[in-house]
Amino acid sequence: MGKQIKIFDTTLRDGEQSPGCSMNLQEKVQMAKQLENLKVDVIEAGFAIASKEDFISVKEIAKQIKDCTVASLARALPKDIDAAWDAVKYAKKPRIHTFIATSDIHMKHKLRMKPKKVIENAVKMVKYAKGYCEDIEFSAEDATRSNLEFLTKIYEEVIEAGATVINIPDTVGYTTPDEFFNFISYIKKNVSNIHKAEISVHCHNDLGMAVANTIAAAKAGATQIECTINGIGERAGNAALEEIVMALNTRKDFFNYNCDIDTTEIMRSSKLLSAITGVQVQPNKAIVGVNAFAHESGIHQHGVLQESSTYEIMKPETIGLSQNKMVLGKHSGRHAFEDRLKELGYNLSKDELSNAFKQFKDLTDKKKVVYNRDIEALITNKVMEIPEIYKLDRFVINSGNTITAIASVKLINNNKEIEDASNGDGPVDAAFKAIDKIVGLEYDLEDYSLNSVTEGKDAQGEAIVKIIKDGKMYTGRGLSTDIVESSIKAYLSAINKMLHEIVLEDEKRIS
Repeated sequence: MGKQIKIFDTTLRDGEQSPGCSMNLQEKVQMAKQLENLKVDVIEAGFAIASKEDFISVKEIAKQIKDCTVASLARALPKDIDAAWDAVKYAKKPRIHTFIATSDIHMKHKLRMKPKKVIENAVKMVKYAKGYCEDIEFSAEDATRSNLEFLTKIYEEVIEAGATVINIPDTVGYTTPDEFFNFISYIKKNVSNIHKAEISVHCHNDLGMAVANTIAAAKAGATQIECTINGIGERAGNAALEEIVMALNTRKDFFNYNCDIDTTEIMRSSKLLSAITGVQVQPNKAIVGVNAFAHESGIHQHGVLQESSTYEIMKPETIGLSQNKMVLGKHSGRHAFEDRLKELGYNLSKDELSNAFKQFKDLTDKKKVVYNRDIEALITNKVMEIPEIYKLDRFVINSGNTITAIASVKLINNNKEIEDASNGDGPVDAAFKAIDKIVGLEYDLEDYSLNSVTEGKDAQGEAIVKIIKDGKMYTGRGLSTDIVESSIKAYLSAINKMLHEIVLEDEKRIS
């Protein structure tokens, strides 16, 4: 039996800080439930003090998650720790994760504190957090650029104060594998009471070595690994959960480590995150990229057809890729559709299933073959849907390469039909401008992208739209075999998210 490694997932905290990856409450809860299906050990649900929205999401996740530890990040400040506890106290297994910077550059320029004061503050806040719950994690921010003797001292003292986990972050992705191995080894050897706490590591990917550094740390004695789905996070991101887990899983002969992750949920987790954030992984991304198990070279194809292990070191099934070739089309019934949903990992309520089946049947009128990716896109789009304050009724486009595009759009708001028209630089721009006239609010279009969900000329177009209002970004998705329609749906989805949040804020102020 090899060494047990715990997986600490920070997709909902550090990952969400990645530009363009913000999530609303419903999306965070959905992602947290998937992380629970994945069987991560710890879910860092957010930074409770950061905003009211963060506090509410951490609290809701703490209430709903039963099989994982739920943690909230907190600076080494009483108000942060109070907020963290108020949010995670509903969890079956709560954790407060507090941190303070320890590198000379951070202590001098950010904290403006002397090393002795930093230690005193860290110890005081760990004791303060310990008054709330037993499980306390302490992180030394920018540890890999900190003085090792100073780190040894602060870790000893916070463990003595009650820290159950000490985290050694490579906050700016500065270290290298050999260096980090020696770094962790030094901490393990020289912190006298290290046996009383777990060693955790949190690596960033600024130099492209986050996964390698993380595994080197595990070899040196770290037993908790902090990472994110698809490697999302600040700047160049965090160590990617799927890469670490599959490296340990595939090379058990070399590492001899165990973790409790259900690897068959990896692809589902990756796709769900991409669907929520609108940020797709690169095609050649390890493990979860669309080309990770694809073979174009004739030599490779021949080898794989004879024996898959010639060019595949992992079986696609181990990460949840389905090899099922059953075709779903217009003649498929509800039972076959429900079976396929279960195979793909979806457990919908009766009403959700009825709604999804209707959408499926509508799609089969437009496509001869409905692929798994069509269904995943359809279900994700419906599950994540918020109330439609504005609903598309119809649109008419007049466009060509020798005329100015004109769009007429009719929306429904509170059972009232509203129609307006506008011209623009192409059909999508004209349609968006017509919608802007109807909505009558100011916001900026930050990003617009269009992708084919599957192959074929009848493929669904998946549009992703991001708008910004008052510094906050809202992401909308739209699906249709008509790319203009999918673009309009995505634009309305983002606008509805924005308006829904405005309504909720108004209700809070009134109450």
